[in-house]
Amino acid sequence: MEEATERIRRLRKHALKCAGPSQEWAYYLAKGFIESGKTEKSTSIRHGMAKRYQLERVRPVIDEDELIVGKYSTLPLEEAQQAEYELIKRYALPAQPVQEGQASHMAVDYQKLLRLGCDGVIREIRQRMEILDCAQPDQMERYNFYESCIQALEGLCALSGHYADEAERQAESASPERRAELKQIAEICRHVPRYPARSFHEALQACHLLSVAMVGLYQLGRPDRYLYRYYLNDIRSGRLNREQAQELIDCLCILYNEYIDRGLAVGFMVGGRDAYGRDVCNELTELFLRSIPHTAMIYPGIGFCINEDTPAPLLRLSCEILGQGHSHPALFNDDVIIKGLLRYGLPYSEACEYIHCTCVEITPCCSSACWVASPYVNLPQLLLDTLNITPEGGKPTRYPDFEALCAAFRERLNGHMRECIIEQNRIQAERTHFSGDPLVSCFVNDCLSKGMDIEQGGARYNWIMPSFVGMANLADALFAIKTLVYDRKEIDLDTLAQALQQNFKGFEVLRGKILNRVAKYGNDDDEADAMVLKIVDWLQASISGYKSYRGGRFIPSMFCWIMHDEFGKCTMATPDGRTAGFTLGDGSGPAQGREKNGPTASILSSTKWAHDPFVGGIAVNMKFGKRMFNESSVEKLESLIRVFMKRGGFELQINVVDKQTLLNAQQQPELYQDLVVRIGGYSDYFTRLTPAKQLEVIERTEHEL
Repeated sequence: MEEATERIRRLRKHALKCAGPSQEWAYYLAKGFIESGKTEKSTSIRHGMAKRYQLERVRPVIDEDELIVGKYSTLPLEEAQQAEYELIKRYALPAQPVQEGQASHMAVDYQKLLRLGCDGVIREIRQRMEILDCAQPDQMERYNFYESCIQALEGLCALSGHYADEAERQAESASPERRAELKQIAEICRHVPRYPARSFHEALQACHLLSVAMVGLYQLGRPDRYLYRYYLNDIRSGRLNREQAQELIDCLCILYNEYIDRGLAVGFMVGGRDAYGRDVCNELTELFLRSIPHTAMIYPGIGFCINEDTPAPLLRLSCEILGQGHSHPALFNDDVIIKGLLRYGLPYSEACEYIHCTCVEITPCCSSACWVASPYVNLPQLLLDTLNITPEGGKPTRYPDFEALCAAFRERLNGHMRECIIEQNRIQAERTHFSGDPLVSCFVNDCLSKGMDIEQGGARYNWIMPSFVGMANLADALFAIKTLVYDRKEIDLDTLAQALQQNFKGFEVLRGKILNRVAKYGNDDDEADAMVLKIVDWLQASISGYKSYRGGRFIPSMFCWIMHDEFGKCTMATPDGRTAGFTLGDGSGPAQGREKNGPTASILSSTKWAHDPFVGGIAVNMKFGKRMFNESSVEKLESLIRVFMKRGGFELQINVVDKQTLLNAQQQPELYQDLVVRIGGYSDYFTRLTPAKQLEVIERTEHEL
């Protein structure tokens, strides 16, 4: 496999040691909003003025070897600025309306930026402003929104200009080779993003600078599609070769690790079908995939969209990369996701243009203001609540039969989700009145055509996606209760409650029976797996028919990010044999360590239920031992992936790492600082995980191929 260049190795080493960003960007945005109030009365316009103030003042940072630029300064604020910011945080920010809820987690219309440039978008906005009559209240609001957008776009152009200035400043004292690179960077930043991109390098730079300027977890969308014509034009003209393009892509990918906090998720997708149903894989698809072993870091999270027409060499390349121990790419079922988006009313031309907007959450590119994982829901805790089992003791609620217990659980689930939906809509209502994000709104359909900020509902799609955590624990717990309490009548609910309240101390025999003599989800046992089919129907029904404040759907998801660990910490022992404090299941696959019949049985269990309604995101984790992984294993993994996809699996994420390596990393973390593992939809450095998260990864079943 092609090796990374020396430049990329140096940049990677720098990024691994990178300190977190300073408070500079937050300070200037807050101060900009305060300053804008001195001259402007419209809150909508003030949001744009604050963004411009921020982007005109933040310090440009260009490090040695960089070819793509744009990141947040790690330098501290000056003493006077820090003192002022402390006053702002103490007095000004608390006086503003509370900003709750979701932001970013989306892909904007980068293609529009490349096609029109900021100046072209500003011209479009001014044309819309010219026909407005501000004596009409609704048109006056639109006018203010448009003015806010212009302010933000001018700020983005100013930021790019400052990077051009900084590149020229550094060129004065640089070596001849580096001077030429810096002069090129300056030339590029003088042109984009103000004007349309003319080359592959300019297109990459423009998209990245917009992502940085928006501030947040903004995904790059489908770059192998919208960048391909720039790549081809440069290749054909001789301005670029494949190796140079690969290095530029690698530079871009490493930059994510310089300015995105660890423990999050950000990236892009490649592959999949176009609006005509054709597979789009091309040379850029391969180059983006090859960037994974070159950078070997937690970001970007790269999703590979696979369908029946995906070129076999690219699937094989993905398996080889995963077999080397890299945690990307995550493998998404293109046809299942498109089916799910069609189910929710998208036309095919939009359903094929989706993004995993952080971990595995699916939203439409260019048109989304969807709130993902809003909120996370602890399913095992809802079961404990239904049973009235608490750590404090007391008698559990007795149900005459298993059907009565299930009915009570559904009633509690429905009531809980109703409360969650009310809360999410309350938050959206507050945001509608007080928030604004004009820069993002410029590149999200249909904000400009409606004359509405994304925060006021201007986007085409405004879904809210609750994520249900611990499904495998719930399924195993319900099946254990059904089997031991109601079918075999070996214990009663009082005994079970005592065992859970004592964290199975003194009830070790009962826990052993639950773990070893009751079937578990993940072993191709139809009776145990049938419980999951019931649960997914309950989950869908619990949010069916509700609308968000902005008029969008509520759509279910089943992934966890870090919430399986967070929920696990505060959840007592559960009837599936899990002990108090241990993490919940890490996705929609089997709970940790419970697959006993091999990877194929695990795949069969995980795909017995329809995944396509859960476009809010599904994560199925699988772990394979690296020590035994060889060329034959790559072929078997490829076959396993095809089976998963053919059976309707949504997403598969794979760790290839030995348990002993993980144990060694626990003992000698200084030797494994760059060991990356897949968690609950995202990747992180193993040695930086909490002990509980480390144990959860270690406890996952280690399959062999």
